[in-house]
Amino acid sequence: MAKPRDTYYLTAHCRGSLGTVDVVTRYLREQGCYVVEMQTFDDVISEHFFIRVEFRPPREPAFDEDDFRAGFRPRAEQFGMQWELTATRHRPNVVILVSKFDHCLNDLLYRYRTGQLAIEIPAIISNHPDLQRLADWHHIPYYHLPVNDANRAEQEAQVLAIIRECEADLVVLARYMQVLSPAMCAALEGWAINIHHSLLPGFKGAKPYHQAYDKGVKLVGATAHYINNDLDEGPIITQGVEVVDHSHYPEQLIAKGRDIECITLARAVQYHIERRVFLHNGKTVVFTS
Repeated sequence: MAKPRDTYYLTAHCRGSLGTVDVVTRYLREQGCYVVEMQTFDDVISEHFFIRVEFRPPREPAFDEDDFRAGFRPRAEQFGMQWELTATRHRPNVVILVSKFDHCLNDLLYRYRTGQLAIEIPAIISNHPDLQRLADWHHIPYYHLPVNDANRAEQEAQVLAIIRECEADLVVLARYMQVLSPAMCAALEGWAINIHHSLLPGFKGAKPYHQAYDKGVKLVGATAHYINNDLDEGPIITQGVEVVDHSHYPEQLIAKGRDIECITLARAVQYHIERRVFLHNGKTVVFTS
């Protein structure tokens, strides 16, 4: 049996105009590339066009990424396209930030270990020592960097230094229970994903699920979003929700909420690494599978 050929993602966006689909598909055809999957969206309000193509290059001649880029670049420039070519075999480096809650970290590590998430995890960073053994079991370097109001700038500088040293492609806040400084948010904007509970009304402070129980909520959920300087209000990637009722006590709400957080965060990471997410005008366009 022949070995399966590698596939690639070609993603692009630009102002919507006649020929935007054709310039992509025509070039792929000329290069002998077979389209495996293609998704497009034309935002009629912002007049902006988005396209994501997964394609398989021909067996002969050997596919040269640099030649492909050099040939497509002048065609994309005609439309002012911003575009990326990514091999699906590429395993991005993901640095995870976490505090004491381990459910999201555990879930990501399981998906990493079993290959469900095609990523590398070069570092786990925490402001607590509690999850050191979990990182050690996976043979992942664990950095315990305590933080308080007095040392926040220094601690965040250390975090950023580790992220840069690891050549991280993505940062995931897997229940990292710290409010990042504006400078930190600016450094990570657009390539750091956060997860938080989505309870309506918006219960803040300690024990949100207990507050939700007291109010008799009928829905619990979670939101995964890119971080920015607006606390928990960054561009949303995906959300999860489940119906609950009067029979769900606080402990059951917490358990259900944690399950939804795990699934929602993993889905957001998957969408990001598969180049399904476009950031535009402060929100996202997400091509779900």
